[in-house]
Amino acid sequence: MDTHAAQAAAPAQAGQALVDFLCFAIYSTNLTFGKAYKPILDELGLTYPQYIAIAALWDEDLQTVTGLGEKLFLESNTLTPVLKKLQTMGYVHRQRDSLDERQVLISLTAKGRSLRERAFEMDLSEACGLSAEEFAAIRQAVIRLRGNLRASIRK
Repeated sequence: MDTHAAQAAAPAQAGQALVDFLCFAIYSTNLTFGKAYKPILDELGLTYPQYIAIAALWDEDLQTVTGLGEKLFLESNTLTPVLKKLQTMGYVHRQRDSLDERQVLISLTAKGRSLRERAFEMDLSEACGLSAEEFAAIRQAVIRLRGNLRASIRK
């Protein structure tokens, strides 16, 4: 294990600065992403959880709440109010699965699908200041990190 990986995995050592914590770098980057997305989301009239729920439905419409929650890493007690609000806003339709009444199916309305064009006009790629290769490499590294952390939690 290299020194950086050992520091990331090890508990805080005396004298280790907050800026040296990988978890803090990711946490603070996430907060900054939120601030950068805020004007975009305000223009769309959405919160970030609402936006990612709609984006996941753009990828695959007609999903169960459970399946959507797994993709978004959200528990159903967090996701359900988001989906109810999106339904009130006219972006999604919720219905019980006729084959399994325990499941609720979520699909986009025409209004929800139409948000896609507006949302993709408002891109943060340039704000990241990364080349396409850097962007892809960082994204893959973060996904691998997330997977490793999830695997360690399940042990």
